Amino acid sequence: MRSLAFLLLLIAAPLVAQPALDIEPYRVAADRIIEAALADSAAFERLAEMVDAYPRRLSGSVMLEESIDWMLAEMSADGFENVRGEEVMVPHWVRGEESVTLIEPRREELAMLGIGNSVGTPPEGITAEVLVVGSFEELEARRTEAEGKIVLFNVPFTTYGETVQYRTRGANEAARYGAVASMLRSVGPVSLQTPHTGMLRYEEGLAQIPHAALTIEGAEFLQRLADRGERIVVTLKMEAQMLPDAVSRNAIGELVGREHPDEIVVIGGHIDSWDVGQGAMDDAGGVVVTWEAVRLLKALGLRPRRTIRVVGWTNEENGLAGGNAYRDAYADDLDNHILAAEIDGGVFAPLGLGVTASDAAFALVEPIGELMRPVLEEGAPGITRGGGGADIGPLMREGVPGAGFRVVGDTYFWYHHTEADTLDKLDANEVQRCVAAMAIFAYVVAEMPERLPR
Repeated sequence: MRSLAFLLLLIAAPLVAQPALDIEPYRVAADRIIEAALADSAAFERLAEMVDAYPRRLSGSVMLEESIDWMLAEMSADGFENVRGEEVMVPHWVRGEESVTLIEPRREELAMLGIGNSVGTPPEGITAEVLVVGSFEELEARRTEAEGKIVLFNVPFTTYGETVQYRTRGANEAARYGAVASMLRSVGPVSLQTPHTGMLRYEEGLAQIPHAALTIEGAEFLQRLADRGERIVVTLKMEAQMLPDAVSRNAIGELVGREHPDEIVVIGGHIDSWDVGQGAMDDAGGVVVTWEAVRLLKALGLRPRRTIRVVGWTNEENGLAGGNAYRDAYADDLDNHILAAEIDGGVFAPLGLGVTASDAAFALVEPIGELMRPVLEEGAPGITRGGGGADIGPLMREGVPGAGFRVVGDTYFWYHHTEADTLDKLDANEVQRCVAAMAIFAYVVAEMPERLPR
């Protein structure tokens, strides 16, 4: 009987609650951070300066490299330590001139954007009949109709993760059945004649065909024509081409820890953007908010035990070379990466962070949500389970705890990857609240006496 009781005790042991962090020693610092962040609009003003001067920061472009030069210079002027640009080879895709012209049943220019990494068309374009389908399953069922045609995937937005596959895989599935090109309904819930771009991935062994996005309005128009049984013919022209890889950089600056400088809390966003709009939400806002969070800590004299490293990752949009290169550069130091946090979902009203970590680590960080409460949306949970990001994904797959910043993002995909991703969609007060929340989270994780357990 005694041995049975001991066995039950062993089984139950992992269920014992992990000790939580006592947040009281950090409350004064958190209140100071909030007061300072909300006292002005410094982050919003810096974001405006960045995107007004350096929009369209696509990998391989002069604009991206100039924005990195600017960020490094400004970080140095802010007094950041160990400021540097770490070189990364990135893909260099160029859009060129492009158009979609309806030829039959009447002539009309349709708003479009070529999909990133797509091949181009011949100079005269591709003129072909359009086959409109509503899913991969419908295409498979009508595969005998696809030969020599341009397939249009008219798939309404549900979630980004579900619908984006028609952008990333659409060209492959159309090519599988002999299509000469493919198009898709833009991946977003709302459109004001704003097509959405983004990246595709070609599948080895299949023909690489051009892939372009129409607006929601344009895709629905062609759907109505198809439903009436009308013959639809378009001419697709795309000068898109992939040039040799180019040199870019991850932009890095630090607030060095006072006791454990080799232990790193890394935070950031991606500095590249698509070649449309200003990339204010995706993702200059994430870069500037994390940068300003650490600048604020420095200005307040809050130097934590561990180093906080800010990274503006390059080439998230069409390759993820920056995130992979960062992992490789610090492969021998990942045990000393305490946590990695990313903002890449806009800098709207903050909700907190989603954290992917061990139960013991989560128990330590969950109470930080209470310190952030004054700047979060009413009723926001603060710290929740599950989160990360594309750029920190390579670190997380090596065991580094990860966190993704969460915001009220109801309108994010209205503007995502379009000409409408511009500063005016953001609110200065919400940006400053994001700064405060990120600064509190990074500071406490870097300041707490114990490392986050893996």
